[in-house]
Amino acid sequence: MKLSPIIVFFLFAQFLSAQIQDKVDFVHAQVLIAPTPSENRINGSVTYQFDIIEDVGSIYLDAVDMEFSSVFLDDTKIDFEYNGRKIVINKKMEKGDAHNLKLDYVAKPKQTVYFLGWNDGVRDNEQIWTQGQGKYTSRWLPSFDDMMEKVEFDLEIILKQDYTVISNGKLVKKDTLPDSKGYLWQFDMKNPMSSYLVGFAIGDYNKKKVESSSGIPIELYYEPKDFTKVEPTYRYTKHIFDFLENEIGVAYPWQNYKQVPVQDFLYAGMENTTCTIFSNQYVIDSVAFVDKNYVNVNAHELAHHWFGDLVTETSSEHHWLHEGFATFYAYLTEKDIFGDDYYYWQLLETANALQRFSGDDGGEALRNPNAGSLTFYEKGAWGLLMLKDRVGEEAFKKGVQHYLNKYAFKNVTIPNLMEEMEKVSNTNLEDFEKLWLQNPDFPYEQVISFLQENNESINTYFELKNRIAEQPEKTEPILKRVWKRLKSYQLKENLVLEYGDKLSAEFLTDIIKSEELKVRQAVILSQNKIHTELKTVVEGLLKDKSYTTIEAAFYRLWTDFPQNRSKYLNETDGIIGFPNKNIRLLWLTLALVTPEYNPDLKALYFDELSGYTGSEHHFETRLIAFQYLKSIGGFTDSVLKNLVESCSHHVWHFKKSAREILNSFLQSEGNTARIKGLYPLLSQQEKQYLEKTLGE
Repeated sequence: MKLSPIIVFFLFAQFLSAQIQDKVDFVHAQVLIAPTPSENRINGSVTYQFDIIEDVGSIYLDAVDMEFSSVFLDDTKIDFEYNGRKIVINKKMEKGDAHNLKLDYVAKPKQTVYFLGWNDGVRDNEQIWTQGQGKYTSRWLPSFDDMMEKVEFDLEIILKQDYTVISNGKLVKKDTLPDSKGYLWQFDMKNPMSSYLVGFAIGDYNKKKVESSSGIPIELYYEPKDFTKVEPTYRYTKHIFDFLENEIGVAYPWQNYKQVPVQDFLYAGMENTTCTIFSNQYVIDSVAFVDKNYVNVNAHELAHHWFGDLVTETSSEHHWLHEGFATFYAYLTEKDIFGDDYYYWQLLETANALQRFSGDDGGEALRNPNAGSLTFYEKGAWGLLMLKDRVGEEAFKKGVQHYLNKYAFKNVTIPNLMEEMEKVSNTNLEDFEKLWLQNPDFPYEQVISFLQENNESINTYFELKNRIAEQPEKTEPILKRVWKRLKSYQLKENLVLEYGDKLSAEFLTDIIKSEELKVRQAVILSQNKIHTELKTVVEGLLKDKSYTTIEAAFYRLWTDFPQNRSKYLNETDGIIGFPNKNIRLLWLTLALVTPEYNPDLKALYFDELSGYTGSEHHFETRLIAFQYLKSIGGFTDSVLKNLVESCSHHVWHFKKSAREILNSFLQSEGNTARIKGLYPLLSQQEKQYLEKTLGE
C-alpha cells in the first residue's frame, strides 16, 4: 500500500522519537520571544547548543502549529521538514561534535500561552501567562515534549507595553529598546530543566522581597489593587521555605524563587522552575484565611522544586514521584504550622475520600500511568507516609536525601527511589510495593489503625462513633458527657458536622457561644433548618470572622425566617466574601427576589449581578453569577452573550459548566430563537460552536 507523503513523514517522526534523541544532548537554549497580545501571537527565535553522543543522520524538535521563517545550523541556513508537530533537520553529524541550531518562528498558540484582558476595555487587568504542564511548551517554543531532555533555558522577552515580566531564573537586566519601542527583559538560568517547566507571566505587578534563612531571594508578586492582601496571602512563605529545606535535608537547588498570581489559571498552581504561577483566587484577606488560604498550595509547588524540577520522572508511570512527594511535604508543612491535629484530620479526610473512590472496584494503582489526581496526589502522599512509617523517620529522610543527590538534574523511576530506601533501611520493601504501588485498592483499615494509634482525638472520634452507633437515641447524652473534656477543635467540628442535626437547640447554642470558629461554623453547616430557639444565636454568626460561616448563616436565616429578610439583607450588605465574591453574589440574588427590599434599587442590583458574568471577572465568579441568574430567570441578551463566550473558555471545567447551563436554557420553548438573535454580536468561533450545538 502506498502511503501519502504526510503519513510517511508522520511515521518517520515517530521513529525519530524513539531512535534519535537519545543520541543527542541538548545543553543550552537561548530564547528570544516577542508577544503580540492583540493577535495572540508570539514571534520567537531560539538557539540551541547540542552535543552529538552517537552518529546521527538527523535531529528534531517538537513544535506545534508554527511557521518557520528560517533555520540555521552552525550559522548556515539549512532546509528542514515540518509536519505541524515536529521539525526535522536532516544532516549527518558525528559523535563528539558540538553544534548550534537557530530557529526563527511565529506561534499562535491555542493553549499553553494565555492572553487575558487585552480586548475587554477594562484598564490594568491585562495578563499573559503560560501553563506547560505535560507536553504543551512546544506550542510556543520549539522544544521537547519528552521530559528526559533537560536543557538550561535562558529567556529574553520583548514587550512593547510597560508591564512586569517574570520568568525562570534571575532577572539580569531590563533594557529600554531603541525609539521607545518597548523593553527587553533578560533572564538567566544556572541549571537544566525539562521543557514543561519553562514559563513566564506578564502583567501589572508589584512585589515584596524576602529571603530564606539559607540566603535564597524570594519574590512575592501581587497586583497593586491587592496590596492589603499581601500578608495573609503569603503568610508563612518564608517559614514554608525554611521548613522544607530543613525537612528535606537537601539545599534548594535553584538560584531564586518567585510566586505570581494570575487570572483564570487552569489549576491551583504550577511549579515552573524558580517561578511558581498560581490562581489569584488564593489572593485573600485575613478573614478568608481561616477557610481558604494559600499555605498548602504554596508548600506543594515549592516542594516540586525538588520533586519534579530537580529530579524528574521518566514517564507518567512514575508520576507518584512528583505529586505524591509534593502533597506529602505540603501536609508535613501544614503540620508544622497548624499542629498535629490539623495534620491527622486532613489525612483522615483524604483517607475517607480514597476509600469512597476505591469502592466498587474503582481504585487505581500508583504505578498506573493513567491514574487520576486523587490517586497520584492523595494516595501518593499516603504511600510515602506509610513508607516512612515502615522504614523509620531517620532512614526515610536519609533515603530521600540520597535519592535527590544521586539523581539531581536527571530523570528517575520508582525503582530508583525504592533502591535508595532499601539500601538505607536495610529492608526488603517488595511487600510495600505490592500493597501501595501495584494494588488498585486503598488499604483503608491499615491507615485508620495508623491514625488511631498516632492521634488521640481521632481515636476518641471512632470510639464515640461506635458508642453512638450502638445507642443512636442517646447521641446527645453521650456527647454531652465528654464534651468539656475534648481538647481538639477538629474532633468537635467533625462530631458536630456528623451529629449536629440530632442535637438540641440548647446544646447547639452553648456550642456556638463557647467554641472555636470552625466548631461554630460546623453548627450552621449541619442544619437543614434553623429552630426558632437557635435564631438569635445564629444571627450573631452574620458577624463571624469567616466568609463560609457568614454565607451559610445568611442563607439559612433568609430562608427560615422570611419575616426578617430585609433585616438580614441590611446586615450583610457590602460583604464581598472570598475572591469569587460568594457572599455578594448570594446577597444580590436574594435582594432581587425579596419583593419588599429596596424596590427602587432592583435594577441596580440586577445590573451588578449580571455584570459579574463578563469576561473581566474570574471564571468562578462568572459561574456562580450564571447559576444564580438561571435560578431567577435573569438571562438577558448580554448575559446570554457572556454565557456563549464562556462555552469556549480555556478552563475546561468552567467551559463544561457553561455548556451545560446553555443546553439547559435551550430546552425551553423560544430560547433557541433568542440565541440565534445574538449571532451578529458573536465571534466566528462562538457562532461555530452554536451552530454545532443547535445541529445546524
